[in-house]
Amino acid sequence: VQLQASGGGLVQAGGSLRLSCAASGRTFSTVVMGWFRQAPGKEREFVAGIKRDGSRAYYAEPVEGRFTISRGNAKNMAYLQMNSLKPEDAGVYYCAAGGRTVVSGWGYEYDYWGQGTLVTVSS
Repeated sequence: VQLQASGGGLVQAGGSLRLSCAASGRTFSTVVMGWFRQAPGKEREFVAGIKRDGSRAYYAEPVEGRFTISRGNAKNMAYLQMNSLKPEDAGVYYCAAGGRTVVSGWGYEYDYWGQGTLVTVSS
């Protein structure tokens, strides 16, 4: 699977951004999708994940209630809607795809990664 993330940018605290991840190369509905982020000087961390059929989503505690992950299997797309952004949400956001049946918060469980898109949140 090839993944292409987009939608990052500069936003003021309290604002919103929608990230997109375009997938190609494998039947999209056979992979779970995840979003991870990495801030400067910090480890990459799980943000959100969604099951193959989109029936259930999982979120890291810091983003619960503010972010929404979704997918459109017919369009081979995954999305991350980010609302009420905080300066600590800034970083490079990566979409990832995995062939496992369960959504994991561990990066090593994902087989394919996009190139990342930068999110900057000004205070």
